[in-house]
Amino acid sequence: MEPTISFFSGFAPKDLLFLGEAALRTMWISILSISIGTVLGVVFGWVLYEGKWAAALTVAPILDVFRSVPLIIQLVLFYNFAPIIGLNLDPFASGVVILTIYTASLVASVARGGIEAVDAPMRRAARSLGMSYWQDLRYVVLPIGGRAVFPAWVGVALGVMKDSALVSVLGYVELLKASQILITRTQEPFLILSIAGAFYFALSYPISRYAASLERKWAQ
Repeated sequence: MEPTISFFSGFAPKDLLFLGEAALRTMWISILSISIGTVLGVVFGWVLYEGKWAAALTVAPILDVFRSVPLIIQLVLFYNFAPIIGLNLDPFASGVVILTIYTASLVASVARGGIEAVDAPMRRAARSLGMSYWQDLRYVVLPIGGRAVFPAWVGVALGVMKDSALVSVLGYVELLKASQILITRTQEPFLILSIAGAFYFALSYPISRYAASLERKWAQ
């Protein structure tokens, strides 16, 4: 008979491994969604800043929809209606698509704020030194604006990592779904949710600490 953890007869060591694998799935779907969503969000933020009225009438309303509609509704609707348009995606792929768009919609506002954080005189000075528009963005706007909104981006990234738990409604076995499976089998909700919370902390805490160290370094 397989050994079990003392005082918790329903919980076996293999269950801890099961939760660990689910935590890796959570990390993987989060990394993909946050990375791609951040790139798209920066592009959308630039469009919102430069597009002015045109962007306000086209891109902004679409992003507002993804920011405003609860994420769980977006996931369920996309997963069920995607096959109608010929997209036969599994729960993981569907989760990545929606989490990516959701991340992009949040990062767009952050990116636009970063561009606006750079003073116009500084940008004019860069252009007067012979920089092209794209050089101005790369060497002036990105370093200064990026530092200004970096804490906000970290908040978005951590939020999306926690929101990835909602992909469980599609059947993707990430950390929350794995916890639900084990709770049903072992009837040990306190223990299992405590372990799941510890895994979430282990995924999030290094990010927040590294971000804090970068901010202190930039402040020097």
